[in-house]
Amino acid sequence: MQHKITDDLAALLNVLPTHLRDALDKTNQGDDLLEVVLDLGRTPEARFTNGELTLSETEVTSEDIDYVVERIGQFTDDNRAGIERTLHRISAIRNRQGDIVGLTCRVGRAVYGTIDILQDIIESGENILLLGRPGVGKTTLLREAARVLAEKKRVIVVDTSNEIAGDGDIPHPAIGRARRMQVATPSFQHEVMIEAVENHMPEVVIIDEIGRELEAEAARTIAERGVQLVGTAHGNTLDNLLMNPTLRDLVGGIDSVTLSDEEARRRGTQKTVLERRAPPTFDVLVEIQDRQTVALHPDVARAVDAFLRDRPLSAEIRYRDEQGKIQIETTTVSKREPIEAASLPERLEPDELPPSRKTVRLYPYGISQNRLRQAASNLQLPMRLVDDVQKANALMTLKSFYRKRPQPVAEAERLGVPVYVLRSNTLGQMESSLADIFELSPEETDPFSSAMREAQEAIRKVRMGARSVELSPQASSIRRYQHEMARRYNLISHSRGREPRRRVRIYREQ
Repeated sequence: MQHKITDDLAALLNVLPTHLRDALDKTNQGDDLLEVVLDLGRTPEARFTNGELTLSETEVTSEDIDYVVERIGQFTDDNRAGIERTLHRISAIRNRQGDIVGLTCRVGRAVYGTIDILQDIIESGENILLLGRPGVGKTTLLREAARVLAEKKRVIVVDTSNEIAGDGDIPHPAIGRARRMQVATPSFQHEVMIEAVENHMPEVVIIDEIGRELEAEAARTIAERGVQLVGTAHGNTLDNLLMNPTLRDLVGGIDSVTLSDEEARRRGTQKTVLERRAPPTFDVLVEIQDRQTVALHPDVARAVDAFLRDRPLSAEIRYRDEQGKIQIETTTVSKREPIEAASLPERLEPDELPPSRKTVRLYPYGISQNRLRQAASNLQLPMRLVDDVQKANALMTLKSFYRKRPQPVAEAERLGVPVYVLRSNTLGQMESSLADIFELSPEETDPFSSAMREAQEAIRKVRMGARSVELSPQASSIRRYQHEMARRYNLISHSRGREPRRRVRIYREQ
């Protein structure tokens, strides 16, 4: 389907000071502009899809900020304003006195034709929840859903920040025949949601940014009244949503349940397990991975049950190919995590993998050995704890102990063993000290880089004959990259365990 894009960019440029407007015109990158950032006392910056650009070497002044504020709508309680009958959004940063000291001027674009990837689901009448990182296109899909559904049904858009239908009393044409209800302040969003159903008899309610418990309860109330819901929530994946105590009720909620001995034996589980509390508010969950790819969970109840019982989770992957045609694939993985191939590290050949480091023998004095092991594990460092200073390559202790010069510290200094002193017995201090011992670069101390190096090392071991290698526990946002790296080498990977000890194991294909 042909995508038509309208952005009314001239309306946004007209509220900027003349010298910034001219600088943007000279870039000739209007189609790629995402936002303009003005912070008092700093140089103005334009952010594009392919990078950032300083618009002027002159620092932003109060007059520059006032110039913009005078030409836009009023700021609401959420510090957002707009330009009438456009989708542009201006967000303010205030100081402690309430004065505006920064502005983020975000370009709003109506993209027609993007709903085709989900049109059958949108028109099915089921309640649909969209997830995805900021800027991935959730609001664009909501806007298109409102326009398409309003051709045949009564649609109300609950527009909390005027981001769906634009600023002003007249909604933007991008929502078609749908009606729009504005929200005076974000804390009243749940009341407006209920008011929309009680007063205006909609068949569909569109909601952006469900983020509070009261809004989740209002969404359930609307669904129970037989009105179709299409909304977005904070989170990237089903995993994220279930870990959010405020929003997990949208997909049924979680309760800890104690099973009878007989039932526990039948299931082959412990007696205390996690169960879905209630039917989900939303029937279908869509993880928006990028503007061309979504992962679909067509039965949220079944997906949540599979997640809680650690069973394989099915997801329907939809994407547009190079010809613009929609392709549909079904995949089954353990606790599905979205894959963003464009952001993944390039494939490394075996001779490009980082060499193994030499093991350091460390004598810990007066510090937590468990935390020290965890710090070494986080940074993927080969460390062995010893109980004899004479066998140690380094000694680590606290500042309070070092001042007293106990016998192990004095002996280490006599033998010329380096002594590393921590200010406090914390994981961060230990990681920093280990980074010094192993002479790590700033990039190597980054958790993501460290996790990917561990995955690379595991891949090398498996390709050289190891049956399997289990990685250290990581957040789901990192595990997804480790899974994709294994796939690039035609290896099998599965996630094991429960949060926060959930980890990836890599196998060779049999």
